[in-house]
Amino acid sequence: MIDQDRPDTPAMNDAARALRGAYVHIPFCGKVCPYCDFAVVEGAQDQFSRYISALEREISLEPPWGPLDAVHFGGGTPSVLAADVLGGVLGAISDEFGLAAGAEVALEANPEDWSPGYAQALTAAGFERVSFGVQSSDPEVLAALGRRHSPSDSLEAVAAARDAGFRSINVDLIYGTPGESLQSWQRSVATALEAEPDHLSTYALTVERGTPLSVAISNGAPSPDADLQADMYESVCEAAEGAGLVRYEVSNFARPGHASRYNLLTWAQGEYLGFGTGAHDHRSGRRTRNIRRLDAYLDKVESGTRPIAGDEEGGEWDSEVERLFLGLRRVSGVESGAGGEALMMSEWGKRLAAAGVLDRSGDRIRVARPLHTDEASRAVLALSQPDC
Repeated sequence: MIDQDRPDTPAMNDAARALRGAYVHIPFCGKVCPYCDFAVVEGAQDQFSRYISALEREISLEPPWGPLDAVHFGGGTPSVLAADVLGGVLGAISDEFGLAAGAEVALEANPEDWSPGYAQALTAAGFERVSFGVQSSDPEVLAALGRRHSPSDSLEAVAAARDAGFRSINVDLIYGTPGESLQSWQRSVATALEAEPDHLSTYALTVERGTPLSVAISNGAPSPDADLQADMYESVCEAAEGAGLVRYEVSNFARPGHASRYNLLTWAQGEYLGFGTGAHDHRSGRRTRNIRRLDAYLDKVESGTRPIAGDEEGGEWDSEVERLFLGLRRVSGVESGAGGEALMMSEWGKRLAAAGVLDRSGDRIRVARPLHTDEASRAVLALSQPDC
């Protein structure tokens, strides 16, 4: 277990590479949001039981590997399932791999699924961290995003989670929905912070190819305004800091002791298992991804075969580029290494350093101007392997 008192320290972020985790994908949603391109299905209640059986079968196909420091149930919407069902999957993971002392066990949830009784049943089942897809406190923005909860649902969900004893409560927000003003966004941030969450995640609305949102924009609907999104990002950074939350990654803020351990290990190139449709796995330098289609996934697992759609094992340089790409998202930055040296010597890297975007101090490189993180990432991905 790593010290989580300061979520933005180099020591804590680098130590996360030694952690082991597991991700469990729950693909079901009551309604698929127009901006979503994840491996999800709408409705499909008749498949719930079959999918859970397949998940537990997939877990049993893995050889012992653990114990696990973090388990994250994502989606989709894990909270569409009953607490005892989720607890059963968690139990299968614990039995197969073991959980380290103080392991973080988290799930994502929609506010409209939440109730005091449900929250209490989840804590009894072993869950101690929850991330609510709040997105906004503006009813018009929620409607545009296809969300089904009300602003009051979100506040009630946070309160119920706290009363039930959840150790860490996260609120997810999305900014830059077409039609959302800076003032509306600031009110949403203020409302979220007034609920005193332990963690805040804020994401710019992006237009993913093939989603209903992208189709609408192609047909003439307004698209997100990048300049307005920049103003929104700067305003949430200021507000979160004022509320005692520490930014430790470009989009994530936490009170001391409440950083997401699962996220930390993925950003540090830690190893993790992936179960369910579309889930990814990373171990021993090899990355695999599961079949996305629900029916194909079920058929594969039920035949007793791991549902792998593809894998890749990159070389040392590929791993180095990935290390730099992920590490530069963190406030603490990343050790320079061969990739960092190549970045700082490249023409793009030199321009970013001269503009104050990249900062080098000792053996670490960090993004000093977080609004330009994507540009730094593109510079990393453009690197060529140096000649030996």
